[in-house]
Amino acid sequence: MAKSKEKAKSRTKKLVSSDTKTQLSQKDFIETDNKWKNFKFIDLFSGIGGIRLGFESVGGKCVFSSEWDKQACVTYSENFGEMPHGDITKIKSSEIPDFDILLAGFPCQPFSIIGDKEGFNHETQGTLFFEIERILNDKKPTAFLLENVRNLISHDGGKTINIITRHLTAIGYNVYVSILNALDYGLPQKRERVIICGFIDDVDFEFPQPISENESLSLSDILEPDELLDKCLWVKENIKNSRQERIKIKLKKPFITHENVGGDVTPHYYSCALRAGASANYILVNNERRPSARELLRLQGFPDTFKIVVPYSSIKKQTGNSVAVPVIRAVASEMLIALINFRKEKSNVRYTKSERRIRFAHKKIKNPFVQTDTNSGNTVSCQERPQQLQLTFT
Repeated sequence: MAKSKEKAKSRTKKLVSSDTKTQLSQKDFIETDNKWKNFKFIDLFSGIGGIRLGFESVGGKCVFSSEWDKQACVTYSENFGEMPHGDITKIKSSEIPDFDILLAGFPCQPFSIIGDKEGFNHETQGTLFFEIERILNDKKPTAFLLENVRNLISHDGGKTINIITRHLTAIGYNVYVSILNALDYGLPQKRERVIICGFIDDVDFEFPQPISENESLSLSDILEPDELLDKCLWVKENIKNSRQERIKIKLKKPFITHENVGGDVTPHYYSCALRAGASANYILVNNERRPSARELLRLQGFPDTFKIVVPYSSIKKQTGNSVAVPVIRAVASEMLIALINFRKEKSNVRYTKSERRIRFAHKKIKNPFVQTDTNSGNTVSCQERPQQLQLTFT
């Protein structure tokens, strides 16, 4: 037991930063105006605050949030000390405080492979993107970040993403789109999501580079000791044996198995994408038990200081609907780089790419929240930069 507790303490040190709110050193902002030292953002379709955590970690301050799921609001309010406003369709733009960056993980269901595939024809959720467009057009913030499922790109033969990007460019934004995978940014979860960034100004923006594999968290870093977990997480023996018989390859523990809709069971040293509406045994740890609530949060990059105040069924849904925080943080950093450099360019002061890469590089440590050591002078060893999607505007 003592050994397990020591292991848990060691893992927690790697997973949790002492300060999750200000991850970029103030030195990075020398010669920069105060706007990007203390920028303001709004958090639409906020869920449990994953996108908010990513932007707070680079110095941002949330001035407005909106969410209509009651249980998600309970989790959000307990962790951020404020209750999100409700239905965004009933909130006038004039009621929203001024802000610099709009953030929105707008509802995934209309565009999901698993969902109804109705897109913008969905009676209640299909038009929620146009609420984002309304607020952007009325408030004209400097930038925005939108997040959605990977299938958004292929939905309706690519027409949906073209509608979105065309509408965003029509109201004056320079739009960038890419598919980013949480596996490439330090988490043991294969979670591919579409990230859409936009800027009023013609900034020089690039999506973040993946971090190297040896800097990433492993399942061993994520999983809690079995002896500390509730026994209700363990599956019945017949389920365990059935899963075991269907595994086609053998892996050393720890691993996670995934059962798809066809009944095939595949083991990996990482989790497949968490899903809000998944079956009870959608993923199993070592084919023996369901992941704990804390493990689900860790798989999305939430710190261990994040409070769990709802039942397991609710946190399972909430993490399935949430975002990989380190991915958002990485994109947020790159957005700040682009915005700061644009303002410096107007003042004839500009970082070189090598300078900004050192200043804003991810720290070479297994903790997505720990502040970068900008005094080391070492550049980060990264994989090839993900290619930006080429879109046809019609």
